[in-house]
Amino acid sequence: MEEVSVYLFLGFLESGKTKFIQETLEDPRMETGENTLLLICEEGVEEYEPEKFAVKNVAVVTLESSDELNMENLEALTAKYNAQRIVVEYNGTWLLQQFFDAMPESWVINQMMTFFDANTFLNYNANMRQLVFDKVQMTQMVVFNRFKGEFEKIEFHKVVRGISRRPDIVYEYIGGKAEFDEIEDPLPFDVNAEIIEIEDRDFAWFYRDMAEKVQSYVGKKVRFKGMAAISKKVPSGYIVLGRHIMTCCEADIAYDGFAVKTNGLLKDIKTRDWLTVTAKIAYEYNSVYHAQGPVLIAEKLERAEAPEEQVATYY
Repeated sequence: MEEVSVYLFLGFLESGKTKFIQETLEDPRMETGENTLLLICEEGVEEYEPEKFAVKNVAVVTLESSDELNMENLEALTAKYNAQRIVVEYNGTWLLQQFFDAMPESWVINQMMTFFDANTFLNYNANMRQLVFDKVQMTQMVVFNRFKGEFEKIEFHKVVRGISRRPDIVYEYIGGKAEFDEIEDPLPFDVNAEIIEIEDRDFAWFYRDMAEKVQSYVGKKVRFKGMAAISKKVPSGYIVLGRHIMTCCEADIAYDGFAVKTNGLLKDIKTRDWLTVTAKIAYEYNSVYHAQGPVLIAEKLERAEAPEEQVATYY
């Protein structure tokens, strides 16, 4: 089956998707001789001007509703226009998983970009966090259009980095000037300390960094407060210690933790007990993970009071 390259552009209405796609298709360097299907999933204020496209053989199709976003329809459109390249302006209110579920097997995502209007972004994030999260979590680049000098870049940066470290971030000012985000992301704890102290508010960051760079933690010592979990899946002499973490919104709150070898330091530990552990980090097989993973070898284990905010977040 011949692969079809997909270029996926995400964002809300008035975020700049249409303008970017229009300018891209006007660029002669984009003319490769391939048949291109421009799939529009929402009607915005700006309209395309196909007569200005430098790219030839572009079929423009608008999906009127999310019901048309299904594999059968997309396969039929691919065949009808003999499409070798798909450009998608995705609807900002449709969840990305719906698109993935509808993708024909021959479609391969080549590029994914997300656009936001800087004037409304922080408000959208405060009131529609799930949709913002959805459009950032897997993208390769986030573009903040209509950015102004008085805006604090760090406020935008923190939201994106709280979701993912993957995408590049670009601030595009009125007038066309664009700047790449160069803000460093120091962790809120010292990974080179004799004992890495994790404050209650920073557990989510620690959990994710450990998951992404576990080898860099092996052999180090850490101290943090967590809620214990014990089940049949946890081997004798071990507990799981972690927190409930909210990545996006209340609907996705989940308990995540690490296998801790207790070394008999504390007796009668029950699920939901709050404990403070000081431990050395190892990387080895444990049935908690059904694979190798970070295992904390406890050197000190004490009972603790629950933190004021029991759900950890990235923001």
